[in-house]
Amino acid sequence: MNFVEELRWRGMLHDMMPETEEYLLKNKTTGYIGFDPTADSLHIGSLVPIIILMHFQKAGHNPIALVGGATGMVGDPSGKSDERNLLDEATLNKNIIGVKGQLARFLDFNSTTENAAKLVNNYDWMKGISLIEFVRDVGKHITVNYMMAKDSVKKRIDSDSQTGMSFTEFTYQLFQGYDFYHLYKENDCKLQMGGSDQWGNITTGTELIRRKAQGKAYALTCKLITKADGSKFGKTAGGNVWLDANRTSPYKFYQYWLNSSDEDAEKYIKIFTFLDKETIEQLIADHKEAPHTRILQKKIGEEVTKMTHGPEAYENAIKASNILFGNSTAEDLKSLDEQTFLDVFDGVPQAEIERSVIENGLEIVAAFSDTGFLKSNGEVRRALSENSISVNKEKVKDDFVITTNDLIADKFVLLQRGKKSYFLLKIV
Repeated sequence: MNFVEELRWRGMLHDMMPETEEYLLKNKTTGYIGFDPTADSLHIGSLVPIIILMHFQKAGHNPIALVGGATGMVGDPSGKSDERNLLDEATLNKNIIGVKGQLARFLDFNSTTENAAKLVNNYDWMKGISLIEFVRDVGKHITVNYMMAKDSVKKRIDSDSQTGMSFTEFTYQLFQGYDFYHLYKENDCKLQMGGSDQWGNITTGTELIRRKAQGKAYALTCKLITKADGSKFGKTAGGNVWLDANRTSPYKFYQYWLNSSDEDAEKYIKIFTFLDKETIEQLIADHKEAPHTRILQKKIGEEVTKMTHGPEAYENAIKASNILFGNSTAEDLKSLDEQTFLDVFDGVPQAEIERSVIENGLEIVAAFSDTGFLKSNGEVRRALSENSISVNKEKVKDDFVITTNDLIADKFVLLQRGKKSYFLLKIV
């Protein structure tokens, strides 16, 4: 498999050093991508470099995922207009554990595999180097002029910048460059990959390898993901979309892809799935014939949710999605965990009810009027006579009584008038 061509037709390739494609076609190569542990979970922006490593491994090469325990202490200035807040060591260690666990879901680290992936932490080799050693052995090979020419530096120190750049962030490219040099020496790593904003840091590494080891290494970057409407990829009104199910539930994760625009979906199906070219072209053609069915968005959501959270989580996300828009039953509702249930009905008005009231039985008219869902007993009775009142998605009559048997996740009851008007009873 031609790794570079695979990235090219998928619209993922941004730039690479001369001779990179030729070298990869002729040589089984070790290549790496770095992940900074700024949180205990990666977000979906990190899926692009992860998927690149997966393609790299599928093409027969040896991928290395580097978790930046050392560089995370310094902070990458690339693409940043302000200085990062530095994390303490305890927080970094917690983040590293979380990131390592996530990477293991996507890459094959099985040591018996011929091209098994490798997971490394740059703190392991940086922790024993003194400042004097680093300045003498690394700093003397890279000129200040060379470092100042990098975009990540120029943008922060030009005349329009209000914040400037600390010496800490200025040295970041030397730290990342040394990582590449170390992996070149210890693992015969000839390629570093990353987002297009990493080009300056990556080429500092190739330059250090050339000057310090008289060697030749290669660089390849992918395009940064942008959305057609100009908003930031991987962000919602609620913040980042994370790969950790405890931070972003599989339901919300699936919904993010499902809500993609048609223009973005045509791009995402190539980038975030491993479907072949023929299958993707057919999906795009089918989607254009019936865009209202959201064929592309559903397929992307399926592939990425399964890859990130597993088939069972995907099935639950579908079940949760159908609760709002499909013919779901009370049993479907009761099968949801509390977080998914709350995600599905996020923003629905609610009232609190004492558990003793439910234990004694809550009559349907009181449930709708006393809680403020409907204005009066008369309005509730009219709705009941129109057969438009439901409890947990099932129609009820005027003699219905809500009991503990109706509780969802042992603390909720879903009231509904008509098809779209919902109200939650929360049991306290």
